[in-house]
Amino acid sequence: MTTALGSIVAYRVTVTGVVQGVGFRPYIHRLATQRDLVGTVRNVGGEVEILVQGDRRALDGFLASLVTEAPALARVEDILVAPASLEDREGFVVAPSEEVGGRRQPVSPDAALCPACAIELFTPGNRRYRYPFITCTECGPRFTVIESLPYDRARTSMARFTMCPSCEGEYRNVADRRHHSQTNCCPACGPRLWFEDGAGPVTAGESTAVIMAAASMLAAGGIVALRGFGGFQLAVDATSTPAVERLRRAKHRETKPFAIMVRSVAEARQHAEVDAAEADALSSPARPVVLLRTRADARIAAGVAPGLDTVGVLLPSTPLHHLLLDAVGVPLVMTSGNSTDEPIAIGNDEARERLGGLADGLLLHDREIISRYDDSVVRLVGGEPLFLRRARGYAPLPLALPVASPVPLLAVGADLKNTFALVEGSRVYLSQHIGDLEDFPTQEHFRDTLQRFRALFQVAPDLVVRDLHPGYHSTRLADDLAPSRVIAVQHHHAHVAAVLAEHGAVGPVLGVAYDGTGYGDDGLVWGGELLLADLTGYRRLAHLRYAPLPGGDLVARQPWRAALGYLSLDPDASSAFALAFLGVDPAARALATLQITRSINAPRASSMGRLFDAASAVLGLRRHCGHEGQAAMELEALAGRLVGHPLPFPLRPGTDGVWELDPLPLLTALGAYRARGDDPPQLAADFHASLIVGTEEMVTA
Repeated sequence: MTTALGSIVAYRVTVTGVVQGVGFRPYIHRLATQRDLVGTVRNVGGEVEILVQGDRRALDGFLASLVTEAPALARVEDILVAPASLEDREGFVVAPSEEVGGRRQPVSPDAALCPACAIELFTPGNRRYRYPFITCTECGPRFTVIESLPYDRARTSMARFTMCPSCEGEYRNVADRRHHSQTNCCPACGPRLWFEDGAGPVTAGESTAVIMAAASMLAAGGIVALRGFGGFQLAVDATSTPAVERLRRAKHRETKPFAIMVRSVAEARQHAEVDAAEADALSSPARPVVLLRTRADARIAAGVAPGLDTVGVLLPSTPLHHLLLDAVGVPLVMTSGNSTDEPIAIGNDEARERLGGLADGLLLHDREIISRYDDSVVRLVGGEPLFLRRARGYAPLPLALPVASPVPLLAVGADLKNTFALVEGSRVYLSQHIGDLEDFPTQEHFRDTLQRFRALFQVAPDLVVRDLHPGYHSTRLADDLAPSRVIAVQHHHAHVAAVLAEHGAVGPVLGVAYDGTGYGDDGLVWGGELLLADLTGYRRLAHLRYAPLPGGDLVARQPWRAALGYLSLDPDASSAFALAFLGVDPAARALATLQITRSINAPRASSMGRLFDAASAVLGLRRHCGHEGQAAMELEALAGRLVGHPLPFPLRPGTDGVWELDPLPLLTALGAYRARGDDPPQLAADFHASLIVGTEEMVTA
């Protein structure tokens, strides 16, 4: 593997992964010069190529450090080492890049302000003191400003800003951490910030005055729309109940929880319980929203996360966020800049039109956003992040598949909380969170994002994969894209296969898929399934007992309807279900009963999501929901940390050889115990314990 002259050896090293636009070449330069090695490093297509020679021991140390000391934003996928010829070289040089057609180059997601830039931001006398667009190769926008690849300034929305001599000097200096930082800028040459309210722009120059104008509006209870990495966000004082309620009315978001942004992990601990793993997630370059258990003495308004014992918390990601939080001195609600269910706004004119009626003021800048990008949301389970929404900070980093696809393909995803996936070989590019496809603007967002992904990653799908449901909007999108090359996949098999792929496994496994709804092979609605599955097929072994859903999709917003569906299986249990219908319009209940009797818009379902709804209604907790999943979220919060006691939840053989887990005895017991005055929190804990025991029995039967 080496060509040697004494102890001097030479290698050609090829590094693949996210290694461009993240300071990787300056890092290689420093690594080599520290060890007195000579050679070159350059970008070749989407890879980094290193020609390096020197003392064998020094080279061994160099190779060992390639991954362990790599820049924070780098993601090294593979390192290939081959022998090279010894040459007469002096020093170590960063050579010009070479473009290679057809190469796929992973793109770094946007990254939060790094510690070095944060110090400069708040250091008086620094030329970037309080400059809201400070950045370097370790931090700043990436995916959201890229127009095309390869990644360089001319192909980003920073192209309109010509670097001043000082910034140009940093950009050209291989020893500087801003060497080849494509978003490098300063107050003399970069983007500018201004604030608009009803009186017009406050200022188009000095950023401190602009920030203070926005902070004053927030302190007065106002709503401020600010332009972040991937779009606009709406902010209010999280400690002010009137401000939070104003924001809810403005966004038409009655009950769905908000997230709060705080300055530090220490401040997060004033409002929530934060363990070490959660602290790491909060402060990572991705800066996701992390779901944390709320402290009893938290100083945030109850309306931030009504009815829940958790709150979403995130730390500032951009310099603008840091400056604004520093000025207001309190936690801020930070939510997507849109009306509920619309795509996030990204352009200044778009924000004026769509957010002007929601916000009292707009905090704007002139660095254009190319890709819409919501916040990521995670929950730590066993110290590991469980993604509830994968977007800023993570997408579009590719993931590895355990089996390579024989053809390039596109998987369009489902209708709710949509993301899509482009697959080439064993690499999958997952899109950022798109949203719910029932709205036309979100469908347009889907199409625009897909077009960008196809262009950036040079994947031309030969096949389109969609959900089995014939009525999904994503099904129509798939048929429009490739009407003759579409494969339909059962919803819950897709869930189990996705978990297999996530863990690099192929199966077979016993997969438990608990969900709201999904179209089943029998034409009924599935959602509580035990599957024996691998990546290519499955056999259904057990499921929740079917119950009708009077009103179809309406059931998810009116849990009393789910309870009525279960009651129809045994009308003699009506006394135990009485609380589910308290205050329900008698005419609406009569119509729903007629729907069940005549099988009109009352599909039979084995849905775990609807079982949670029914349990909430039977306990008298929630008969109507302001947002999807509200009943289940509140039921979980009510149970808290109580120890539950299992109630009857029998597993019985079905007529078709598939076992059935029957929820009716469980719901009847919950209602009966509630009617005699048992404590709702304990019954909520009992319900969850019953699901655990019932699932265990189903899996081991």
